[in-house]
Amino acid sequence: MFFVANEDEIRKGLTSDIYFSRAEEILKKKNINKHVIAEFTAQFLPYPWAVFVGLPEVIELFKDKPVNVWTMKEGTIFRARDEGGVPVPIMIIKGVYKDFAVYETPALGLICESSGIATKTAHIKKVAFDKTVLSFGVRRMHPAIAPMIDRSAYIGGCDGVSSVLGAKLIGKNPSGTIPHALVINLGGVSNAIIAFDKYISTDVKRIALVDTFGDEKLETIQAVEAIGRKLYGVRLDTPHSRRGVFADIIREIKWELAIRGFKDVKIFVSGGLDENTIPELSEAGADGFGVGTSIANAPTINFAMDIVEMDGKPVAKKGKFSGRKKVYRQIKDGELIFKVISYSENDFCADGWEEMLVPLIKNGKVVYHKQNIDDIREYALDQLKEINDL
Repeated sequence: MFFVANEDEIRKGLTSDIYFSRAEEILKKKNINKHVIAEFTAQFLPYPWAVFVGLPEVIELFKDKPVNVWTMKEGTIFRARDEGGVPVPIMIIKGVYKDFAVYETPALGLICESSGIATKTAHIKKVAFDKTVLSFGVRRMHPAIAPMIDRSAYIGGCDGVSSVLGAKLIGKNPSGTIPHALVINLGGVSNAIIAFDKYISTDVKRIALVDTFGDEKLETIQAVEAIGRKLYGVRLDTPHSRRGVFADIIREIKWELAIRGFKDVKIFVSGGLDENTIPELSEAGADGFGVGTSIANAPTINFAMDIVEMDGKPVAKKGKFSGRKKVYRQIKDGELIFKVISYSENDFCADGWEEMLVPLIKNGKVVYHKQNIDDIREYALDQLKEINDL
């Protein structure tokens, strides 16, 4: 068996921390039916801003439950705190507490990791600019969450994903080249790319892996000589122990391709890449990047869910800001600015501000307009282009 929870177990709250189940049991036996408002915030982020992802699964968790939920749109770029230091709610839930107590753990899990992956990807895409970024990270995580990883990475800015199931989820064809294992099995890059060209559908780009046995430049030339103009690109996945100055290897290969009349052959790079290593390689002439571990193993966004109102009265544990709130945002001169105010405040001038929390679920019924995956991604990328800081 695989050590994974099925959808029914998640919906029943069986993946929750036990203390929520015990709290629910106590409240039921004491017949306590407090109406509460709870908010989801991340008081600290691993970056100046993050991308909110995971909403369809939140819908699956809370639909048909006796609750009301408001949320930021999926793909929204947010800060942890507003300009005055008040934590920014990204989602609010309202209902009788015992009716949704056991869903706190899965609700957080559904958005913490996916938002972290999307956030890391967005930072990588920000420095890669118009270069191609592919998600290669599913091998670093449990296979059960491969679709979530690839979906989150795609929304965050990846142009393609490697897993078959992840690509199916986002309605795309999976992206990839050839593995070192194929080159080894066939005795070299020439045989591997010839076989790839012979047996794989012509709608798949011919990209040769050129660092298995020999020098990257020589294997690139071998690939060119093997299939000529059908070669779309080459990929460098050189181990760190053999890289030397990786940017100079890229420059050298581009030069050798150009003087042989193959300047249009693309150079893709993979292996240990992130937002810190990509800029130098991009400047050297790399056309695209396969990013694995740093995306799949991205720092999680530490969302928390906290009660902020009970039976209409503000209340919260220490360290939290009580009372229901409204959230406004504007992007001005490249600066991402948030303003959080009390829900009862009436004298705030909202001109030039966008109200960020929209209805998601009303009395258990989904009222949020379902979004196309490409529209979500485009929304995230449009915001990314407006923001200056990393």
